[in-house]
Amino acid sequence: MSDEVGGRVRQMRQKAEELKQAADRVSDPEESRRLKEKARRLQEQSEQESTMGSGDIYPME
Repeated sequence: MSDEVGGRVRQMRQKAEELKQAADRVSDPEESRRLKEKARRLQEQSEQESTMGSGDIYPME
C-alpha cells in the first residue's frame, strides 16, 4: 500500500473512531444514530481503500 493511501486510510479510521466517541457523548438519540451511521460508512470506505491500495482488486469472499 502506498504511503499516500495508507495515510488516508489511517485518517479515515481515526475520524470514524472520533465519530463513534462523539456519538457516545451526545444525549440526543437521533444525533447519536446519525453519528454512528456516518462512522460506519467511513470505516467501510477506509476498508475498501485499504483493499484497493494493497493491490487486491478482488472482493473478499
